[in-house]
Amino acid sequence: MTLEGQVVLITGASSGIGRATAEALARQGARVGVNFHKNQKGAKEVVETIRRAGSEAHAIRADVTRHDDVHAMVEAVRRHWGRIDVLVNNAGDLLARRTLADMTEEYWDQIMALNLKSIFVCVQAVWEEMAARKSGCIINVSSIAGRNGGGPGAAAYAAAKGGMLTYTKALAKELAPHGIRVNGVAPGVIMTPYHERYSSPDLLQKFVASIPIGRAGTAEEVAEVIVFLASPAARYITGETVEVNGGMLMD
Repeated sequence: MTLEGQVVLITGASSGIGRATAEALARQGARVGVNFHKNQKGAKEVVETIRRAGSEAHAIRADVTRHDDVHAMVEAVRRHWGRIDVLVNNAGDLLARRTLADMTEEYWDQIMALNLKSIFVCVQAVWEEMAARKSGCIINVSSIAGRNGGGPGAAAYAAAKGGMLTYTKALAKELAPHGIRVNGVAPGVIMTPYHERYSSPDLLQKFVASIPIGRAGTAEEVAEVIVFLASPAARYITGETVEVNGGMLMD
């Protein structure tokens, strides 16, 4: 599944699934643009890890909900390596658990911007370049929440991730004639900083109890699926979102 010489841009790559994906793609020979917004320290650590292993990486700060930031990020990657072959839309967050009773319009808009609008903005910034080459790959990181409505206080997040599932299919149809594949992954309960921030030990235990495999997943296990989708091995797959959840949701 070599990706030797491919240029990959990963949003939200300073920790968790994004970080694991950056390192996994680099091990396959890719040159990696490591996007971050606030976690500069984490992004620098990812870049250093990749470089120590003999691959190329560059950290780029950008707020992926903002058009100007995203286009500046894309141009920074192009200045380094000339193009973008693979875009991994990983940036996203719950921000807080909010029920309908304490939901605000501002919170709803923030969740939609970070988890759904960002996909539109980032894809819009790269697709024409990919289309000109008749080659490109876009991978969107959704969530099991987009399929089952999420856990307590995650309704807005679930709605945004559900929208991403549908948008992935729509993009796949629109961009296939241009040689661009669009797929997704939908992680289940994955041990990342997400659950450290938003899930109490009791809640996490309840989640894990519903997983047939009997444990939470790892960021590396999600990253390996993303590597597959980015690779030539997945050349005839588009419009799919792969569930990576240990059997927590079966379709």
